[in-house]
Amino acid sequence: MSAEELPPRESMEFDVVIVGAGPSGLAAAIRLKQLNADLSIVVVEKGSEVGAHILSGAVIDPVSLDRLIPDWREDADCPLKTEVRDDRFYWTTATSAIRLPNFMMPPLMNNHHCYIGSLGDVCRWLAPKAEALGVEIYPGFAAAEVLYDDNGAVRGIATGDMGIARDGSHKDSYTRGMELLGKYTLFAEGARGSLSKELIAKYSLDAKCEPSKFGIGLKEVWEIEPAKHQKGLIQHSFGWPLNNSTGGGSFLYHYDDNKVAVGFVVHLNYDDPYLSPFDEFQRFKTHPAIRTVFEGGKRISYGARAITEGGYQSVPRLSFPGGALIGCAAGFVNVPRIKGVHNAMGSGMLAAEHVAAALGAGRANDELVEYENAWRDSAVGRDLHRVRNVKPLWSKFGTIIGVALGGFDMWCNTLGFSLFGTQSHAKPDRKTLDPAKAHAPIAYPKPDGKLTFDKLSSVFLSNTNHEEDQPVHLKVADMNLQKTSEHDVYAGPSNRYCPAGVYEWVEETSGPRFQINAQNCVHCKTCDVKDPNGNITWVPPEGGGGPNYQGM
Repeated sequence: MSAEELPPRESMEFDVVIVGAGPSGLAAAIRLKQLNADLSIVVVEKGSEVGAHILSGAVIDPVSLDRLIPDWREDADCPLKTEVRDDRFYWTTATSAIRLPNFMMPPLMNNHHCYIGSLGDVCRWLAPKAEALGVEIYPGFAAAEVLYDDNGAVRGIATGDMGIARDGSHKDSYTRGMELLGKYTLFAEGARGSLSKELIAKYSLDAKCEPSKFGIGLKEVWEIEPAKHQKGLIQHSFGWPLNNSTGGGSFLYHYDDNKVAVGFVVHLNYDDPYLSPFDEFQRFKTHPAIRTVFEGGKRISYGARAITEGGYQSVPRLSFPGGALIGCAAGFVNVPRIKGVHNAMGSGMLAAEHVAAALGAGRANDELVEYENAWRDSAVGRDLHRVRNVKPLWSKFGTIIGVALGGFDMWCNTLGFSLFGTQSHAKPDRKTLDPAKAHAPIAYPKPDGKLTFDKLSSVFLSNTNHEEDQPVHLKVADMNLQKTSEHDVYAGPSNRYCPAGVYEWVEETSGPRFQINAQNCVHCKTCDVKDPNGNITWVPPEGGGGPNYQGM
């Protein structure tokens, strides 16, 4: 059926449309209602429920939550119950873990005022608070298209059509998407959001900033033996199993009910096409300093997500006609602190304040330049500015020297100056891979099914589900290029950088065939970042598909 033959979309009009029910989107919605209870606000969420697609460590700095909901600590339903009691940093080799004294750490690395918990559960707690204020939340509907007016300004979004078969034909269940129109639209899609990516390109929002940088974060939740549980203990490490030229590190958080969250981050500017972030994570758990934590325990959850790591230099222009970027869609993660929730919420609240002021002045669908002009002098901007050189120094000088220089620079910034000015990032992460001939294949240990696991059994714990008879949502622009470059030059890194077993090169008599197991996709977006030719584009599948994270 051609576009001309499609039935017209139904439409609904609101003052503000928000894409994404994560911490920034929900904070923006709540703040808007606090400022003007009469505003009509809708939040559209592609997950089957609020929190289904949310994954974070998470040790949360409550500075923004304190502003948004000052009495949250008195709320018995708030899932943040565990305050950090013990904060440890380690340098790891293959056989040892050397603890770094806390007095060496810059003050902003102190976590003792923070709380450990599930960010997904925090979003599930925030959603009814927003609804109680009159916010409409539509889970299970993916924002698939940005709608523009005749002047090129954003006027809202359209949700994806449902009931399209894999071959593009319309099934009996076919339903046209809906237009959600707003005077302003806030995009809170998280890292590498598909619509945010489109907007950045359309309005050249990245024309005056450094390239975006990303990492991939992998996480498991375990129930461990009570005798081994130390509620409130958090540990971070860097070093083994990654080599000096590959950035990344680990976290291990003890929180409620004998649970620990263990995770591993690999910076996506790595150069070895044979590296597998998933297998590095599994190997990390075998380290003698931590493997005993898991012995006798049970793994109950798994997930993965791309993380924005560019920081201050890589934040694009946030405003454009009719809307703005907020949260990780804009890139507000503080890399050395491994925290972004406070800045995501802070940016959502800041945008909400400027949207409310614009609406109060009778404006609509123009550019919120006030938000763009304000963020650098806000708490969000100050937080990122102090750590702006950590990531580029790490990338340029390697882990040992780079981390030391980054720590020194953070101390200098605490005193109000920097000897390094503002360092630049080199090139986009997709351009950092070496040809496979420059490296040897990595022989990762086989999983034992007790401490270490394979990808498919891990994806099972993410509760990932997609309607199988739908178009593949991982779009390969040029399949021949995938063969001649991704396979022949780089030895098929998609098979390794994907943490869910989505991509395979299947050997057949006619030659290798690129197979996409789209039903496994956990929506991490790593392929959209790391494919060496930018040949893979992630777009939303049918609304409600993907992981259904619980307690992540």
